[in-house]
Amino acid sequence: MLRPKVPTNPMPTGLVTPPAVIEPTTVVQHPKAPAPVPVAPAPARPTVQITPGAVVALVGGGTAVVLVVGAVLVSMLLAVAITAASLAICALVIRSLINADAKRR
Repeated sequence: MLRPKVPTNPMPTGLVTPPAVIEPTTVVQHPKAPAPVPVAPAPARPTVQITPGAVVALVGGGTAVVLVVGAVLVSMLLAVAITAASLAICALVIRSLINADAKRR
């Protein structure tokens, strides 16, 4: 019922397409172009000159990034600590309620 049917390839009919006719082409010689003029090589690395103002800007930007990332990480740590403390308090309250209910019976 659920057997796959594998398609079979039909037998060749004997009809073959004729090969394409290949015509020879002639080679045309063009006059040679003049040799390119060598260009002076560019320096491997451009020299970067850092001004005192750029140094101050880099130090200020780096300090700002460090302070922002530190504030975000500390706030995330504080959020995890507050969540853990509240879950611990909830667990103590639930355990207390269960023990109190068991003593009444």
